Amino acid sequence: MRNAIILHGNGDKEEYYSADYPSASNSHWLPWLQKQLLINDISAQTPEMPHSYAPDYAVWSRELERYDIGPETILVGHSSGAGFLVRWLSEHKDVNVGKVILVAPWLDPNREDKTDFFDFKIDHHLGSRTKGLTILSSDNDTDDVKESVRIIALSVSRNTHTLLHGQGHFVGEEFRTKGFPELLEEILK
Repeated sequence: MRNAIILHGNGDKEEYYSADYPSASNSHWLPWLQKQLLINDISAQTPEMPHSYAPDYAVWSRELERYDIGPETILVGHSSGAGFLVRWLSEHKDVNVGKVILVAPWLDPNREDKTDFFDFKIDHHLGSRTKGLTILSSDNDTDDVKESVRIIALSVSRNTHTLLHGQGHFVGEEFRTKGFPELLEEILK
């Protein structure tokens, strides 16, 4: 049976501890996508990564590995969640998965974070262990996300890149919607 794991990105510490904001796994388009996958008979999970404002690779890995991950598993990551998937798949060369969709992936190319979260070498053959690796990005995202997209696109063989217009980082006012039909279409192809 196909399953999907949808990973959020980093957030602000203030938002993380505030009751005024939803949890990261329940923000933006993630709940909409989870429901759409369930409607299409794909079991979908949106794990809440602990302390997403200060991501710890070992902690995020343990959280991801709680789920069954195999050849029918669809992995979707947004921002640093997408960058995390690139690292995790690069370091788990024995794992084959279904489709991998990276939405506005971020790898902290300027090393502003000062942690080792993105201290790794991308596996050039990562794409061959998937049923397709797709990058979705926007023409008006930040320069460091554009650089992350460039790094992944050049480093990973067998990938496709779809550039959308005017969607920012696929969150907030720039995105203007809770739905993400382009992403759903990519998953269901």
